[in-house]
Amino acid sequence: MYLLGIPYEYYTPIFAMSRVVGWSAHAIEYLDQHRLFRPRACYTGPHDVPYVPIDKRQ
Repeated sequence: MYLLGIPYEYYTPIFAMSRVVGWSAHAIEYLDQHRLFRPRACYTGPHDVPYVPIDKRQ
């Protein structure tokens, strides 16, 4: 934003506006479909792997 010439004082309000847009999109989605979209995540990695402390890792 600095290179666009936007004053430093506007950084926080611009960030807040972008968050409000996201929250509004979620609210509109909920009102239209009566549910929020949550992507399903399925872990496909290994299970039951022993924990190795960071200082012992390679």
